[in-house]
Amino acid sequence: MAKGFPPVSKKDMEEMGIDQVDFVYVLGDAYVDHSSFGAAIIVRTLEAHGYSVGLICQPDFRDEKSITALGTPRLGFLVSAGNMDSMVNHYTVARKRRKNDAYSPGGVMGKRPDYAVIVYCNLIRKVYKKEPIIIGGIEASLRRLGHYDYWSNKVRRSILLDSGADIISYGMGEISIVEIADALDGGIAVSDITYINGTVFKTRDEESIYDAIKLPSFEEIKEDKEKYAESFRIQYQNTDPFNAKRIYETYDNKLFVVQNPPSRPLTTQELDDVYDREYTRRWHPMYDKDGGIPAFDEIKYSITSNRGCFGECNFCAITFNQGRIVQSRSHESIIREALLFKEEKEFKGYIHDVGGPTAQFRKPACKKQLTHGACKNRKCMYPELCPNMEVDHSDYFALLKKLRKIPGIKKVFVRSGMRFDYLLADKKALEYMGDFCKYHISGQLRVAPEHISDNVLSLMGKPKVKVYDKFIEKFDKTNEKLGLKQYAVPYLMSSHPGSTLKDAIALAEYLCKHRLNPEQVQDFYPTPGTVSTCMYYTGIDPLTMQKVYVARDPHEKAMQRALIQFKKPENYELVKEALLREHREDLIGYAPGCLIPPRKISFDKQNKKNPAGGIKKNKAQDNKRHTSDNKKTRKRKAK
Repeated sequence: MAKGFPPVSKKDMEEMGIDQVDFVYVLGDAYVDHSSFGAAIIVRTLEAHGYSVGLICQPDFRDEKSITALGTPRLGFLVSAGNMDSMVNHYTVARKRRKNDAYSPGGVMGKRPDYAVIVYCNLIRKVYKKEPIIIGGIEASLRRLGHYDYWSNKVRRSILLDSGADIISYGMGEISIVEIADALDGGIAVSDITYINGTVFKTRDEESIYDAIKLPSFEEIKEDKEKYAESFRIQYQNTDPFNAKRIYETYDNKLFVVQNPPSRPLTTQELDDVYDREYTRRWHPMYDKDGGIPAFDEIKYSITSNRGCFGECNFCAITFNQGRIVQSRSHESIIREALLFKEEKEFKGYIHDVGGPTAQFRKPACKKQLTHGACKNRKCMYPELCPNMEVDHSDYFALLKKLRKIPGIKKVFVRSGMRFDYLLADKKALEYMGDFCKYHISGQLRVAPEHISDNVLSLMGKPKVKVYDKFIEKFDKTNEKLGLKQYAVPYLMSSHPGSTLKDAIALAEYLCKHRLNPEQVQDFYPTPGTVSTCMYYTGIDPLTMQKVYVARDPHEKAMQRALIQFKKPENYELVKEALLREHREDLIGYAPGCLIPPRKISFDKQNKKNPAGGIKKNKAQDNKRHTSDNKKTRKRKAK
């Protein structure tokens, strides 16, 4: 049985017989005691090693007293913004405030501040001047060194400096957080904890930094975009636990921020231990009155089977956070979690997902990764799959088969994303695709080609469009053979660095040709820690140091986005403007392959639909207007 929740008040501490907690965890999210939430993993991991943790969730960031609810911790404060960067959580790519926060009670927005880690740490420092502060989570991890901040449109310092914290535990912190706790418990001063992998610390003594690569200084990367790209490239080349060097950044030649190499990957047994801990598998009862936490509903009956990804898409931050080496749980651990679902009254027999960053990755890309690490200057899957890669789906599909045979399990879905290029490379691709279509999707498969322009795909680190086309061909044939009517729904991204209006038009033509009508489009979002964000800010691909075109003008970005959804009447003017700007008048008309008609499609804003019945009726209206215009002309001539 699961144990109770960690204490959230002095009353809880008294009832649990705790005079002083070892750590106070200040969290930007509401607390959900489930292994899909990073805070829960850290709390339960520390508890498993004998440390007590108290929670202050979403404190009033305007009131310093809110940070004192549990008193002074014995060892220090832990601070995290939550499962998302607080700025991504708060703002759309258009920098507009979001209306809901899925990680807050009832989905209410405004429970946490912008730049939450910095605000919380400064709040703590007002009251507790010398207590150790350890920061972690996605916000701290991806801002660990000087970085471009999209929301302020400037290069910001390491979050370690702006927050006033002592240490960053970056990446997946199960190993580093226990080592930090053991060091503090052993009486080591927090300023002397400089030796733990998976951490970042600060020092004023450059001579104490050994066996390290010196990055361009913060002043250099702030003033020179080429230097910024150069610094990012060095960081990117040092994200592997087996071959990464220590790296450091200089501030005013007086202060140094030092990043130790990443923590080693967990073994299967260690990963099982993380996910087998006694989670209550629900949000804290104090949120019941608010209707709970919306984000939990999305993952409640999903299972994480792996972490890490050697796919290395340039717009993804996983390389900087989880790393490229895939680690997987055992079948037994995953089945134990599935059996827990059956104990819940709300469970209807449907497992919503089994996967991770990439669903079917169950082992490292090749044998050498667990001894020599991932290659520094070579990607596993781009521009082609590495010949050393071991492509094998047998373990993953054996796992899915075991899950769907559990009595009471009606369906096991896979929604976390399949790499179609990896699947096609398997000698048994058709067999596995048959299983996949028959048992693990229902009606629609969401797949992520992202674009169709090979120019854009190359800058995304994605396979060429011909690979996607081949996958769709096999997917359709497989469903036809099985007698199933199922469809692939593509995820597409607009305005990624490298994408021009010409590329966006080519994508629209592709969608028109294949009769695709995407309901959702993701405009490229420059979040910290990605190659693509570096491209966006600098106009340079840091991996090649070649110049890259970047669409930054909001109007051009709107046109690129509208082209992907060219059928929407409300996008007509933007699509037409883009076509005229690129001299593609051939795509304006009624002929097959045209994107829009010559005249604007009628649009009922209230009902958000075309009341005129589409292009055919508009064509009739055009003819009527044309006849009317001719009559008026004849009358003027007669006069």
